[in-house]
Amino acid sequence: MNNKQAVIHSILKQRMLPLYFHEDADVSVQVARTLYKAGVRVFEYTNRGDAALKNFAALKALQQNEMPGLHLGIGTVKTTEEAKAYINAGADFIVSPVINPEVGKMAHDRDMLWIPGCMTPTEIHVAQQHGAAIIKLFPANILGVEFMLSIKDLFRGQLFIPTGGVELEAENISTWFKAGVCAVGMGSKLITKQILEEHLYDQLYAKTLKALELVQSIYIK
Repeated sequence: MNNKQAVIHSILKQRMLPLYFHEDADVSVQVARTLYKAGVRVFEYTNRGDAALKNFAALKALQQNEMPGLHLGIGTVKTTEEAKAYINAGADFIVSPVINPEVGKMAHDRDMLWIPGCMTPTEIHVAQQHGAAIIKLFPANILGVEFMLSIKDLFRGQLFIPTGGVELEAENISTWFKAGVCAVGMGSKLITKQILEEHLYDQLYAKTLKALELVQSIYIK
């Protein structure tokens, strides 16, 4: 199994893609340790601050030293310059809030998964033309489940992940899976501002266990 397929397999097995950023490297590392301890084997660190690249390097070292089997991705990548920096830092996959075909090409040339963000059928079509195996529906709280239900027959076989506003609740997650998504993105609803600011890692561990159990039980149904 090549790298791209291994990441896709991990996402489809986990059915949830956690994502987060924090300016403090130690907090970023402790969150990663907590997610891994709870059973997470693929997550996205987001490029949303000046310290992101430095922190990502710390996470990559952690992955190599302590976290066998983990796939570490980078999100909020919009330009080829950002993509190159994180590819050089060892990113296993790239997630974008937009469609930049050149970023997609850089990923494909290195056998990496590229997940672009889309909000319209036209954007989804463009993303498909540039080889997006998985497409992020973003922002999910604006698009809503009805959007997914409306477009899924237009794009049969395409894998989708809603991100932005997915609730850590059985009813909300269930409606997304029933609409046809392959996994759900979990950001601030899982890794909350309070958890990050107050270093509530035991709480994060418990929430992550709950989230993993929830998505598995719902998807099986």
